[in-house]
Formats: sequence, C-alpha cells, structure tokens
Amino acid sequence: MLFSSITFLYYFLPAVLVIYYLTPAKVKNLILFLASFVFYLWGEPKYSVLLLFSVTAGYMGGRCIEYQRQKKCVSAADPADRSGKYKGGHDRLVVGIFTAMTLGLLVFFKYMDFLADSVNRILGTHVPMVQIALPVGISFYTFQIISYYVDVYRGEVAAEHNFVDFAAYVTMFPQLIAGPIVRFQSVQAELKHREITWEKTGEGAARFVCGLCKKVLIADSLAPLVSALQNISETAAKTEAVVTTGIRAEGAGIGTLGYWVLALAFMLQLYYDFSGYSDMAIGLGKILGFTFPENFRYPFISKSISEFWRRWHMTLGGWFRDYLYIPLGGNRVSVLRWCFNMFVVWLLSGLWHGAGWNFALWGLYFGVFLSAEKLIGKKWKERSFKIADISANNDSNGGNRKNMFLICARNSIEHGYVLLVVLFSFVIFRVESVREIKEQFLGLAGSYGNAMTPMAAYEIKSYLILLLIACAGATPFPAMWVQRLKNTNMWKKSGWLLQSCYILTGLVLATAFLLGSSVHPFLYFRF
Repeated sequence: MLFSSITFLYYFLPAVLVIYYLTPAKVKNLILFLASFVFYLWGEPKYSVLLLFSVTAGYMGGRCIEYQRQKKCVSAADPADRSGKYKGGHDRLVVGIFTAMTLGLLVFFKYMDFLADSVNRILGTHVPMVQIALPVGISFYTFQIISYYVDVYRGEVAAEHNFVDFAAYVTMFPQLIAGPIVRFQSVQAELKHREITWEKTGEGAARFVCGLCKKVLIADSLAPLVSALQNISETAAKTEAVVTTGIRAEGAGIGTLGYWVLALAFMLQLYYDFSGYSDMAIGLGKILGFTFPENFRYPFISKSISEFWRRWHMTLGGWFRDYLYIPLGGNRVSVLRWCFNMFVVWLLSGLWHGAGWNFALWGLYFGVFLSAEKLIGKKWKERSFKIADISANNDSNGGNRKNMFLICARNSIEHGYVLLVVLFSFVIFRVESVREIKEQFLGLAGSYGNAMTPMAAYEIKSYLILLLIACAGATPFPAMWVQRLKNTNMWKKSGWLLQSCYILTGLVLATAFLLGSSVHPFLYFRF
C-alpha cells in the first residue's frame, strides 16, 4: 500500500487514526502493530510470514543477548562456582548467531541471484538462479533489528520484554517500507508513554502533506521526462548506426544537453521521491506520537562529499558509521587500514542499495572521493585559499573585497565540485550495465555530436518550469520563507488557520494529480 494512493489517504489512514485515538494508551501499541501488519499484508501477502518471523527472531534475540550479558555480569563478580566451572555468558556468540540469521535472510532474498549470476559469468558455471522477488522493506527492517541486537549487546538499551511493543517498533507502518532507519533507543521511551497533542498532530499533518506534494507533484511529474529521455536514448542506441569515429548520425539520441538534463532530472526525481517519503514517515510518526530522526537536510548545498553524506539518507550513513566503520577501527588506525575500512564500508553501502555491479561501483565511486577528501582535501584548501578572516573592523569599513571575492570563488568551486560528483554518481546509480554507464558518460562528454535533438528538446521544454521549481525547492530558501512567515504577528494570531489551509490545499492538489495520473511506486521500494 502506497502512502501516495487514494486507498491509503482516504480509507486506511483515517480508519487507523480513529481507532488509534479512541483506544486507551495501553492498547495503542497493539493497534499500531495490527494496523502495520495489515498495511504490509496488503502489498506483500506472501512475505508477511517472513516479516513475522523476523520480528519474532528479533524479540528472542534481544532477550537471549540480555540473558547472556547478565550471566557475564554475575561471572565478573563471582568468576567461578564451587565446582570451579566458569559461569560467564556467551553474549558475543549469541549476538553473532542472531545477526547472521537475520542478515542471512536479507542475503538470500536480495543477493542470491546476483551472486549466482556473477559466479556463472566469471567461472562459466551453471549455478541455478533462485528467481525470487525481493520482499519490500527487508533492507530497512533488517538493519533496524541488527542495530537492536548490537545496542542490547553493548548495554546501550535494555532488551524489550513486551513482544507487542517490540513488534510495533519493527513493523511501524510509517517507516516500515523505506525508512528512515529508526533505532530502538530513539523510540524506546515513546513505546511506553507518548503524548498526542493537537499541536503535534498539526505539525505531523503539515509534514506529511509536504512529503506527499514532493512525491506526487514533483517526483512523479518528473518521472515521465526521465522515462521519455531514457527511451529516446535507448532507441537511438539500438537503431542508429555508429560511424567509425564514434559519432552518431545527425538526429540520433538526445544530444549532449539532453544527457545532462536526463542526469539532472533523475537526481531531482530520486531526491524528491525519497525525501518526500521520509517527510511523510516523520509526519505520520508525529501524528502517532513518535519522533523519528531526520533523513535529509538539503544535501545539494553541501561543500564536500562528506558533508553531502551527512545530509543525504542520514540514518543509513549513521548506521554504517556506528555499526561497521567504527567497529572496523574508524580513523584510529593506519592510513592503509583506514583506506581499507572506507572501501569496505562504501562497497557494502552501495550493495545495500541494490544487488548489482552498478551499485557496487556507485559505492566505491563515493569511497574514492571521500578518501581523497580526507587525505588531500584539507591540504589543498589550505594551500589554494589562503583567506584571512574578515574581522568586524573590516565589515564596518565595507569589508575586504578581495577576501570576499576569494570566499565566493572558493564556495562556488566547492559547490560545483559536489554537484558534479553527485550528478555523475546517480548516472551510475540509474543504469544497470557497464555498457549503459559508458553510453551515458559519452553522451555527457558530447561524443555524439549534436547539442540537443528535436525530440529531446520537445520533452525538455514541456518540463522546463517544473525543473526550475524542483531546483529551487531543493534549497533551504522555501523553508526560510516559511520560517519568516511563522515569525510574523499574523501567524501568531491565526497560524492554525493558515496551517489548516495549507494542509487542505496540498491534499486537494495531490489528490487531483493522483486521480488524473497513474500511481508511481516509491523508487526506494526496490532497494
């Protein structure tokens, strides 16, 4: 069931909220668990048993790890009994077993065909393919359960003894399918007691509608442009002859500018699709009384790739940092070992997004740039931009124009560098084969002769205003304007009325688009 569907918006969600608000506090988690299971059952009936199995295994794993930790604590105080036998717990072994079992399910359903196909291609064998569909949301709830195991093992959280509360945490429908990845410790207190107020509900509804508009009005509206340009490019690649110089016949493909627009449109589509889902999940969580972590914070204003990943899919980056990068040694190791840690983390991060060599290449691509930034980036900045601080005295005298120019130049170069690196990365992310990746980069480099073909120009002109709106909306300026509005006396006097008008207007517009076009699944559902 999609958040951006009439069934969810006008049937499922209102019914769940009415029942949820009317039931007493001690029953709310049971209602939330049942509603979440129905939500998942609606779209993935054959994998609902797998979800229940994962929840049960997660609950039992947490209890077993806690039991072994308690034995270990007792053993520390009294290492041996009268018979001389050691009474220490085997918490490390238990957490390893349950983590391997939970992770094994993800590997089986998501990577078995990829591994079999890779072995067959490399060794020329005939390993049979499983050919099984990927369960929706398995990448997200698997990582949540593993983080729970590790946190209980580390003693950072107490194992949950109430099965319904734990099941509600894992299956919570706002974040079950595509995150954000919510750690148990961030919602543990709210599972036991949470406040549901009109103010929180209003803020949650506004956030949900904002995400809905991102998804329906922008991401789904950009999807036809991406599909059209991609189809034109693929058709040209199949039908047009390529001369010996590598330049296509006039009119073939989408032209150099067409390839750049295609890359930009997909990057914006993915951003609005995923950040829109995150906004809807966070808003629904607030309506239900939970505070979910932020997942996006204007990543395209970043001035380095490391900053970009502190702003893009923040919960996934935090997960890999805390549960893989730091345990591997982080940056407290030699340079060679640190490089190894970085490439392991980013290879696995790429493969987490999908079972394909393009995703592995995508992860390694970012690993290269992040390593380069860490090793040479800081020195390059210090040597290339020797900019003195602009003191208050300089500002009072009109500022140091030379320094201001250098600061603007540095910021422009840094922003441009990040945007180019990220734009190229999503070209790798979007296509599947090495041949297609080569095709796209040759197009971006202008290897196909013409600047833009008539067919591509027609499609791009039709979506030009939407592209400009999407570019502007990816910056903090709209949020800054809204914040200025909230600081005015008008908002303080009648903010609830303005917020209600915004929610209703956004809901009506999104509904009109949903009724007038086909429903597009969220892009991250397949990851």
